[in-house]
Amino acid sequence: MSHLLVTGGARGIGAAVVRLAVERGFVVSFTYRSDHDAAARLVEETAGRTHAICADVGDPALAPRVVRDAVAALGPVDALVNNAGTTGPLGTFLERTEAETRHVFETNVLGLVAMARAAARAWVAEGRPGVMVNLSSTAAASGAPGEYVEYAASKAAVEALTRGLGRELAPAGIRVVAVAPGSTDTDIHAAAGDPGRPARVARQIPLGRVARPEEIAQVVLFALSPEASYLTATTITVGGGL
Repeated sequence: MSHLLVTGGARGIGAAVVRLAVERGFVVSFTYRSDHDAAARLVEETAGRTHAICADVGDPALAPRVVRDAVAALGPVDALVNNAGTTGPLGTFLERTEAETRHVFETNVLGLVAMARAAARAWVAEGRPGVMVNLSSTAAASGAPGEYVEYAASKAAVEALTRGLGRELAPAGIRVVAVAPGSTDTDIHAAAGDPGRPARVARQIPLGRVARPEEIAQVVLFALSPEASYLTATTITVGGGL
């Protein structure tokens, strides 16, 4: 039985990944930052096949502890999904504060790097293969002008990290893939201050709608699966045509 670790797994795309992974036979550890109720509901819903870890991945020092906690609860980690992320407030680049920009990069880049390093070190030390999926965004390609330029830049960093790590870790049998969703119907938009954004941007998408979290989870689980065994150091875009 494979053990998957998902960051930011209590809500949105992360929770969809957790649910689908359990359906596919994984046991899953997932982190959450503050929504204890959502985490508890997900653990109850998945009937003991999940383990919740309260940790803010924006604090890179916590990454080794998260991996140790997951291993202690459910055994060695076989795969990692770096899903936790934040857009920061919507608005123009000139409106952003240094603190807001720092928070975006601490969560989306530095936290992801720390989790990737903690997992990869364990796999290499144990001589075991592993799979890592990093959540990017179509904003990495568009730059998201007028909305969240720093978020877009952080996700471009995630894609560069994915390419480099995928190539560096391939000889150790470790695959690294990024998945870049377009606009998805989650509460990340409300958190950014614009809950109506999905409906507003839908008409710009060739398929005419935003994604459901479950649609992104399907692609993440594909990237984790043996069917994707020759896929590494690349990004899969799931943007409805964008």
